[in-house]
Amino acid sequence: MPGSCSEEEQQEEQKQSFNVVTVVSQFADDNLTLVRNISTGLAVAGVLVIARSIRLITKFSSPSEIPTRFIERSISIRGRVRRVTESGLEVEHVPIYVPLVSPLLTKRQPVASLDVRLAGVELTPQGQEWLSQRLRPTQAVWLRLISRQEESLHCLVSGSIFTTCINEELLWLGLGRTAPLQGVDPHSRLYFKIHRRLLKSERRAEKKGEGLWKEESLRERISQALSSNIVVATIKRMLNWMSRTKDRQCHTIILIHYKTGSYCLQLNKRQRELKKYCSYLHFHTVLTVLSERMIHHPVLPG
Repeated sequence: MPGSCSEEEQQEEQKQSFNVVTVVSQFADDNLTLVRNISTGLAVAGVLVIARSIRLITKFSSPSEIPTRFIERSISIRGRVRRVTESGLEVEHVPIYVPLVSPLLTKRQPVASLDVRLAGVELTPQGQEWLSQRLRPTQAVWLRLISRQEESLHCLVSGSIFTTCINEELLWLGLGRTAPLQGVDPHSRLYFKIHRRLLKSERRAEKKGEGLWKEESLRERISQALSSNIVVATIKRMLNWMSRTKDRQCHTIILIHYKTGSYCLQLNKRQRELKKYCSYLHFHTVLTVLSERMIHHPVLPG
């Protein structure tokens, strides 16, 4: 008898559990759309929680807002170029966009730009001009975060994830010099890896004579050396002064009045004859005498 009672109890429990499953299944079948919406809502809520926690859809308006773990892991973020500066770029951060979600999580705020420096590169004026042509305003770029110093970000910049790094392009073309990586431990693996890549690009430009590594021709070097020589510069000034003095003398008309009449001597016509009979010093002495005579013997009416 006890055995039969236990079997009956088990059968009753199975019937009850079966009834619950049947009811739930029936409810799901009758309200299939509602169940699907609830499932979708739970999935979206989970994505929101995860995205919010790792800040994938947060817009950064200043370097201080970027989590430290982003920089430690050298995470790449997307941005839009605003303008090229003497020290690098001004970039507006563009977070990952999730339809219907991003507008709810991001508030409307004024456009703020991040001060981005090209990590490991010292820009030249020619490099700045090249950047202005290479990166147009509103062009999308990817910033690989290397370090942060005060209100500046030191990054490896590229047009897309799969294109060549712009830092390396500048060094390839000889439009910049390698510089220490600011804010990175010089003994770290990251420093060694990036600095080696940049040095390789700089050596390539130096070997090919690109940009600032271009060697001047022999004529240009001689011309530059002569122009910077003090003796040569002094001689050039003396020659210019003598040339101007000679021109003034050749176009001066001296009127000579002596006793019975007046005589007109135009140096640009008689210069060769005077030089035949007078030394250079004597020639200037004659001019001085004639000038004095002109002063002491004014023109008399004919």
